[in-house]
Amino acid sequence: MFDASNHAIGVVLGQNIGKDPHVIYYASRMLEKELLAVVFALEKFRHCLLGTKVVVYSDHAVLKYLLSKKEAKPRLIRWILLLQEFDLTIKDRKGAKNLVADHLSRLVTNDDPCPLNDEFLDEHLHAARGITPWYADIVNFSVIGTLPRDFSRARKDQLKSDAK
Repeated sequence: MFDASNHAIGVVLGQNIGKDPHVIYYASRMLEKELLAVVFALEKFRHCLLGTKVVVYSDHAVLKYLLSKKEAKPRLIRWILLLQEFDLTIKDRKGAKNLVADHLSRLVTNDDPCPLNDEFLDEHLHAARGITPWYADIVNFSVIGTLPRDFSRARKDQLKSDAK
């Protein structure tokens, strides 16, 4: 199932088990076109959908018109070629029966995310560089077979055990 609003698209990957549909995955993306919602869904789930029968439920009859249009822009032609790779059927489903995808398509994300503080004082960078990772001794022992000289006998035995 999928839906698109003026702001976004939403898709739901599902599978019918008996007569009941079961959700496998939800996805959404900020875009403006109904056909692009289908293209987005097919590209996102290509590995799951190739070689299977795909049913697209849409509340817009414009999809059928776009797919049968004789004169089309190159972008539309590329999308139609992509759709032809799938065993695709388009069925009408009004928005009231397509609630999940309809909701995902209307989600609006905050366009003003919190700015990242990517300025660090040199002292902090130098301090971080001097810290030896916890796994360094295990790697050194595994690769070259040496143990740190300042380790106690018990700690060396523990390091050998951890490296196994």
